[in-house]
Amino acid sequence: MTELTDAALAQFRQHLETERDELMRQQDASDADRAPVTLDQQSVGRLSRMDAMQVQAMAKAVDDRRKLALVQIEAALKRLDAGDFGYCVNCDDAIARKRLDLDPKAASCIKCAS
Repeated sequence: MTELTDAALAQFRQHLETERDELMRQQDASDADRAPVTLDQQSVGRLSRMDAMQVQAMAKAVDDRRKLALVQIEAALKRLDAGDFGYCVNCDDAIARKRLDLDPKAASCIKCAS
C-alpha cells in the first residue's frame, strides 16, 4: 500500500468522528429501551411484560455492539493521532486501502484478521 495522503487521513478521521457521534446519539436515544422492566402486575400484564423484557434484551445486545464499535473508533482515532493508522497492529504491514475504505476501524491486515 502506498502511504496515505493527508487528505485521505482527514477523510478517515471525519468518517470515524461522524460514526462516533451517530453511535453516541443512538445510545442516548435508546436509554428507555434498556431500562429495567417493572414487575407490577397491575400496570403490565404477563405477556406485555415478557414483550418488554424481550425489547430490553434486544436493546442491551444492540448497545453492547454499539459500545464495541465506539471502542474500535476511539482506537482508530488514537492510531491516527499517533501516525500508526493504516498499519496492522499485529504484523505492522500496511492494511489494504480497500479494507480501510470499507471499515476505517480495521486494526489488522486481512492476513492477520483471518
